[in-house]
Formats: sequence, structure tokens, C-alpha cells
Amino acid sequence: MPASVEPTSVDPSRNGSAPANAGTGTPRSDPGAQVLRPHAEDAFAAELAALAAQDDRPRPARWRLSPWAVATYLLGGTLPDGTVITPKYVGPRRIVEVAVTTLATDRALLLLGVPGTAKTWVSEHLAAAVSGDSTLLVQGTAGTPEEAIRYGWNYARLLAHGPSRDALVPSPVMRAMAEGTTARVEELTRIPADVQDTLITILSEKTLPIPELGQEVQAVRGFNLIATANDRDRGVNDLSSALRRRFNTVVLPLPETPEAEVDIVSRRVDQIGRSLDLPAVPDGIDEIRRVVTVFRELRDGITTDGRTKLKSPSGTLSTAEAISVVTNGLALAAHFGDGVLRAGDVAAGILGAVVRDPAADRVVWQEYLETVVRERDGWTDFYRACREAGA
Repeated sequence: MPASVEPTSVDPSRNGSAPANAGTGTPRSDPGAQVLRPHAEDAFAAELAALAAQDDRPRPARWRLSPWAVATYLLGGTLPDGTVITPKYVGPRRIVEVAVTTLATDRALLLLGVPGTAKTWVSEHLAAAVSGDSTLLVQGTAGTPEEAIRYGWNYARLLAHGPSRDALVPSPVMRAMAEGTTARVEELTRIPADVQDTLITILSEKTLPIPELGQEVQAVRGFNLIATANDRDRGVNDLSSALRRRFNTVVLPLPETPEAEVDIVSRRVDQIGRSLDLPAVPDGIDEIRRVVTVFRELRDGITTDGRTKLKSPSGTLSTAEAISVVTNGLALAAHFGDGVLRAGDVAAGILGAVVRDPAADRVVWQEYLETVVRERDGWTDFYRACREAGA
């Protein structure tokens, strides 16, 4: 027989956060505490509230915003009252529109791409804009059990009273089904194949059986699921054809131009830096451009001017890694320098990102330094800093 799962607050002991209060700006934790990384619905509560107040377009069942407003939240824009919505994703608009439209149908969404293409970031912001809660999350690993997707048991109650609804512990997916909200599954291809296939019935029948109780949970309108997968993980735990058919796949590309990638890195570093009281990004924009240039050239195997072919290292050199290198450089500049990001602050981070294989990658890096960086006008300080970092 069908069974309902009463909406319950998230137990902080299970996932480290309290229930969502999306759109209200109410913090999830102690108001006196400064959260290192607020959830999207908390960090951008004012923008979500402004969009909701001026959004007069049709909204799917249980959506906080219309599909148009969700896309505006991700891509940025200016509302009629002058409110500026900051971009959360810099990329082709059509990709975002297809992703949002998918969530308005009965098909689940799979965000696919190489590391560092903002899959997790987009997933979180989509869930925040659609449902006001991005915390219904299953983190995929090689050890993710079936219970993480279906349900588990409170074994003390189970042993004391036997199988019952009170003893059942709903998974984030089960809660999303019952509440008509959006669940997230990160790194789907890292999950063992037999556990992945637990999603087939959920996505096709919109039902989660509970055979121990002779019951089932049926998804209510508004439920959907966003999964992310890494292109580099193909062959680890490939999705079965049956499961892949249940998803509409959207591929997130790497930034098309150096300018776009510099913009992405600058925006994210600025956001992270403000939370850590680090120097402003504009003071180090030249170093950000150099980091992005190095990463793109080594990633593409050719210099920006197209004149010199290069060997590529084993690492991905993604935009996310560039953000990490620059953030660490800002911390060095703030605590051990004059507060201005310089070549010496990013050199060690670049070396660590490029040289993953000490034997092969070091040869690639040294060749790049001597044939490209050394000869490039205005890069003498960067060349010397990188040589010192690798000494």
C-alpha cells in the first residue's frame, strides 16, 4: 500500500546542517556563528527573494521560481526594480535552459563533464532555485551503500520493536520524493553499479518500495533528481543503459575563451576571499590571467598563439584547480606578503597542480618553462618564481 513520509528536519548529526529556510534568509546554524561556506539558498537568499517577488511567470508544481527565473538566477541579470542578480554560471545560456527545462519534466538530469566544469556548483544552485533546499544530497563514493539512496533503519528501534515506520530512516532521495523537492546525487559513476541501479525504479516508476513493511513511497509532483558524473571516470562504474535512459544528459563544457575563464576564476576567488578576509581580486588580476594561460596552454597542448605544440601533463588543470591555486596565492600574499598577489605567490600552487607524476610531469613542466615561459615578454618574474619553486 502507498505510504507517506512526513517531512522531517535534517538531523545535524547525520549531515552537519539544519533544515533549509530558503527564501527567508534565516541561517541554518547558530546565528552568532560565521559559516565558512553557506548553502546556496542561504548565501543568495536576497537574490532568490527578489526573483520570487517579481516572478509572475508560470511555475511548475512546488517550484519556488518559474523556469525563466531559475535561469536568470544562474546566469545573472538585472530585474525591473534594479536588483542585480549575480551570475552563478558563466557559459552558454542554452545549456542552462535545457537543464532547467529537464527538471520541469519527469526526466532526471545528469550533468556530465570533465573535472572543474562546475557540475556540483550548478547542481547546488539549481536545487536551491527550484526547491529552496540544496541539502538533500547523496555523495557518491566507492563505498556508497544502497541505503544512502533508498532508506536505512534505526537499529535500536528495529531490534526493540521490529520493522516499523518509526524505525525507518529515510534517505535524501526518499525525502525529496515525499516532499516534492529536488534530490542530488554527486559523482554517480563512482557509486557501485548495483547501487546505481537502485535509482531505476525511482526514476521510471516514481516509486520507492519498502518490502519490509509491505508499503511504498510514491513521489509527489515537484520531485526530481540531479546527478553529476565525471567524464574522466568512464569505465570505473559505467551507467547501465537502463539507468542512462532515465536521464536527460547535459554536458558542461570547459570555458570557451581565456577571458571567460579569467572571469570565472576572478568571481569565485573573490567570493571565497571575502569569506576568508583575503585581499581583493582586482589587485592580482594579472596573475590570474597568467595562471589561466598556463593551465589552458598545457591542457590544450598548444600555446595561445598556436605556434608551439606542447606536451600535456597527467592532471586535468581544470578551472576549479585554477581557483584553488589563486586562492592559496592570495592567502600567501595576505599572511606572508604585502597583500598583493604576485608571481611568487602562485608559483608553488601551479607546480603542485601540474606535476602530479613526479617523473613524467616534471619533464613536461620544465620543457614548458624553458621553451615558452622563459621567452615570453613580461613573464621574467613568473619564470624566476617557478624556477625557485621547483628548485
